[in-house]
Amino acid sequence: MDTNEITKVEKEYDGDQIQVLEGLEAVRKRPGMYIGSTGPRGLHHLVYEIVDNAIDEALAGFCDRIIVKLLPGDIVYVSDNGRGIPVGVQHKTGLPAVTVVFTILHAGGKFGGGSYKVSGGLHGVGASVVNALSEWLEVRVVSDGVIYKQRFERGKAVTELEEKGTVENSRMNGTDVWFKADPEIFRETTVYEYETLQTRLREQAFLNAGIRIELSDERDPENILHSEFCYEGGVSSFVDYLNKKKAIEVIHPEIIHFSAAAEDENSTAEIALQYTESFNELILSFANNIHTTDGGTHEDGFKRALTRVMNDYARKYNILKDNDKNLSGEDVREGLTCVISVKLKDAQFEGQTKARLGNTEISGLVSSMVSEKLTTFLEENPATARAIFDKALAASRAREAARKARDLARRKTALENTTLPGKLADCQSRDASETEIYIVEGDSAGGSAKGGRDRKFQAILPLWGKMLNVEKARLDKVYGNEKLMPVVTALGTGIGEDFDLNKLRYGKIIIMADADVDGSHIRTLLLTFFYRFMRPLVEEGHVYLAQPPLFRLTKGKRHYYAFSDPERDQIMADLGANYEIQRYKGLGEMDSEQLWETTMDPARRTMRRVEVEDAAEADEIFTVLMGDKVEPRRDFIVKFAKEANWDV
Repeated sequence: MDTNEITKVEKEYDGDQIQVLEGLEAVRKRPGMYIGSTGPRGLHHLVYEIVDNAIDEALAGFCDRIIVKLLPGDIVYVSDNGRGIPVGVQHKTGLPAVTVVFTILHAGGKFGGGSYKVSGGLHGVGASVVNALSEWLEVRVVSDGVIYKQRFERGKAVTELEEKGTVENSRMNGTDVWFKADPEIFRETTVYEYETLQTRLREQAFLNAGIRIELSDERDPENILHSEFCYEGGVSSFVDYLNKKKAIEVIHPEIIHFSAAAEDENSTAEIALQYTESFNELILSFANNIHTTDGGTHEDGFKRALTRVMNDYARKYNILKDNDKNLSGEDVREGLTCVISVKLKDAQFEGQTKARLGNTEISGLVSSMVSEKLTTFLEENPATARAIFDKALAASRAREAARKARDLARRKTALENTTLPGKLADCQSRDASETEIYIVEGDSAGGSAKGGRDRKFQAILPLWGKMLNVEKARLDKVYGNEKLMPVVTALGTGIGEDFDLNKLRYGKIIIMADADVDGSHIRTLLLTFFYRFMRPLVEEGHVYLAQPPLFRLTKGKRHYYAFSDPERDQIMADLGANYEIQRYKGLGEMDSEQLWETTMDPARRTMRRVEVEDAAEADEIFTVLMGDKVEPRRDFIVKFAKEANWDV
């Protein structure tokens, strides 16, 4: 059975298939409940919601082309060649179905009406929420050759659904949507990032083999950008793309691919995987095209089956001897790049953000598929199997070395009768909700920070010199490292499989380094370490970058601080003449009072919180910047150098 067949529907799609659960209320008052935030992430989410509706048409078998355009004036245009939103009257409301879809929350063809077997937008809020949060929205539907249009402003219909003529081909159907995000809601920005949308739409094309998605940026007529995505290889193409973009050497050239459908035909699963020379794993899981960033039952089923199959094979062919311990899950996943995509009739997501899949039945489908088909693959491809097991066995040996190093570090700590590094200037409070630790570059800057801090809640840990680049090292190399272990000990969480966020001693971890090349390198090394071995610190928003000033301007007895060249120029213009200016080349040039009032005082400081919005992109950037390959790192620098602020 073709696994794509499950998503297709045959039931008629008309006005009565649009089912109403409740009216549209409170979206404009509490937009964060529906789109996550009113910042850039929420702004781009508007586009995703409309595109997802088109993707649902594609899953149902009625759409194979989606067009997205960024137009002048921050206007977005989304078009699909699906069936077109029904224009007939929805009898429960007495309104045209199009109007219902765009004005009533939880209205759509996804609540048992039979129009969709599979849908990502199960909550049915997409179109109405986008409408509610737009200054205006227009929809154009072509149904049976007739053109219909309607306009809305801030969620309310300002015109009736009107016929606007016909098209030559009476069988041509589809939906076009234009909208402009409301600046009253999106006060930070209404400007879309082309590359952000490009990443998301490319992902959707990978997950839906054969669908063509086009993206154009027409905001600057002299510099129009255009991308087209269509991947017949589906998730296999996705894995190939991820590994090639990171420029990682692969252990086996072929991409391993499995797919299966449940007996009741209500769900399908598709997995593609490939092992690389990297020490890190990258597993991306999706349910109904939604990225389940927190995993779920489909990912759990895959991991369990992978570990079981690998150990069974290793025992059968004497790769593991009688006295050898089984390979762990971490061992068999080292260097793995994997994409898991499942599609279900009734997907159950945990939480409004749909970050984790909860359907228990999909775990069994994925597990049985991997058990059967991976076993067959390994049996039929012994050379590839041997290469994979060599990688897993090396990981197992390194894990055992790490365990011994960890135990040795614990015994050493117990003998020394201390649990904190000697250079740490700890704070008085033990309440992690209010405490913060500054990881400071250099002893001189550390001295200034210690003198300027608030001892009640601010701790200082000075670091010196360059630390280990963990992108090129396994966990066993971290234990005993004189630059990294003081950080681990001070934070209290442990690392790797021993990591426990509940033991974190400081709610904020603030990296404070010089505003120069060496300082940037230290920040990157620390962030790489946190991301690879203590990732929940980043995911839960505990890691920050301090923003010390670049300039100090003095006129008379008053001092002014500038954090950028434009800010410096503005202060200089305001002061006129007779001022002095100092360029800070390092944190050590500031005394304790200056460091406090510019960089450490919670009432006046500026900090940047480190976030991970896209796991694949973050993984790629760390690999490119900190990995072995020079060429992709050089290409990255050349591409983004023009955006950097140079101080010559």
